[in-house]
Amino acid sequence: MSYQAKLEKLIEDKDGLILTKEAVAAGVPRQYLNIFVRKNRLERVAHGVYLTPDTFDDEMYRLQAKNQRTIFSHETALYLHDLTDRDPIEWSVTVPYGYNATHLRAEGVKVYTVKKALHQVGVMELKTIYGRPIKAYNKERTICDIIRNRNKMDIAILNEAIRRYLDTKDKNIPLLLRYAEKLDVQNVVRKYLEILL
Repeated sequence: MSYQAKLEKLIEDKDGLILTKEAVAAGVPRQYLNIFVRKNRLERVAHGVYLTPDTFDDEMYRLQAKNQRTIFSHETALYLHDLTDRDPIEWSVTVPYGYNATHLRAEGVKVYTVKKALHQVGVMELKTIYGRPIKAYNKERTICDIIRNRNKMDIAILNEAIRRYLDTKDKNIPLLLRYAEKLDVQNVVRKYLEILL
């Protein structure tokens, strides 16, 4: 199979959004991406990210593909889990302490930091509206995160999210309390549960 055919198949498999590292991993030399750009079969939308002209730019997938240590959290995770009706004005992500997120902040991304030991707690795979996989925190971790940052949040969003979570059939209160203990917000979480349950 020629490099061109390999790249075409990869573009098809990836639904029109491809990363340089994916092409290289498939054995396609980087210059073939440039050839496809010159022929208007791909357009470069960001460093290392290419789209076919008829594909929608999946911003969430692209952000995480370029910054693999980011995990969608806080307001964005509320939105992904349908715990709020408000579309995020900016994406919210969590990274481990020590991660240089200056470029993310410059792009308008809201960045939270957490100890490395807590970074992967509650991570799950969700899908963007275009069906591509992304990593976000589960509902229980998200509730703990917003309670932890309650002083920087709109109180109406916070209360609505907690109420919606408690109304879901798949809520897991024991897991919520375990995360609350790890994130050192167990007393506040218990108060919310006492009031709202």
